[in-house]
Amino acid sequence: MSRSKAPAAMIPPPRRTGAAGRPRHIGVEMEFAGIDCREAAELVQKRFGGKLEERDPYRFQCRDSRLGDFLIELDSRYAHPPSRPVPTGDEDEGGRFWRQWEADLHSTIGDIGSLWLPVEIISAPIPLDDLPALDELTQDLRSAGARGTDEGLFYAFATQLNPEVPSREALDILRHLQAYVILAEGLRQEIGLDVKRQLLPFASPFPRAYQYKVVDPAYRPTLAGLVDDYVEANPTRNRELDLLPLFAELAPERIQGQVRDPLIKARPTFHYRLPDTRLTDPTWGVVTEWNRWVRVERLAADAARLAELAEAFLSHSLERRLADWGDKVRAWFR
Repeated sequence: MSRSKAPAAMIPPPRRTGAAGRPRHIGVEMEFAGIDCREAAELVQKRFGGKLEERDPYRFQCRDSRLGDFLIELDSRYAHPPSRPVPTGDEDEGGRFWRQWEADLHSTIGDIGSLWLPVEIISAPIPLDDLPALDELTQDLRSAGARGTDEGLFYAFATQLNPEVPSREALDILRHLQAYVILAEGLRQEIGLDVKRQLLPFASPFPRAYQYKVVDPAYRPTLAGLVDDYVEANPTRNRELDLLPLFAELAPERIQGQVRDPLIKARPTFHYRLPDTRLTDPTWGVVTEWNRWVRVERLAADAARLAELAEAFLSHSLERRLADWGDKVRAWFR
């Protein structure tokens, strides 16, 4: 895998504004181990300011920082007590016992889970222009001893990007989907996706038949058709480019009842789940992965080039291994 020798400058997207004409935002989720939730939360506060709040021993919130709110937590819902108000007034002894038992149970799960589950830092949507500031935090984490995907046998950690869509139109979303399918194998090869994450299902490629379907130049669905076809082929959030949050935002009635997953949160973003967390590489950061993603946006914005590569992708995929296509894509990257 080739890596740059110095941190790269952020490549701007072809469109800086979103559907409402305002500057686009992006959310980031980074998983790692090696330091605990409190240590990570204190690093966030030290870097960006704000007020630190402990929700439970494995969940902290940094509110009103200069980049908005951050959530820092152990990535398991079972480690966190349910959000219920603490009883006021009289509470019988049995009620107190069971409330304390439940709290102790979640704490024990957190203690055990922290041995292999990742700590996750989740940013609020921030302006795209502020994204490089998160690499300052990445360096803080690295210096504090945080460990990434390639530093442990059970570390299948990801750094996920949630860039706001530039348009809510079906054709524009389709073009981004087509561009991603065309470039995906090259992105996987360039990242050097960790073997653990290749074996686990959390960032799986789209089914091959679905790739052919959406890249076909004759495929021009309405938004309803695009959503229905996507859900039929991908009834899971475990795709390297997860569109369920976007479609839950744009067409919730077409998602509800088809996909039952409480972790799907409606938002007007692409959910790019592919990248590893590569803290061993001192030049790696969130901007590294953004600069890979922005190739998708640039191809989606170039209709002529997109049509040309779609034809090449379909011709190649019918004749040769997809890995060979990835080699071609990486040559274009260079």
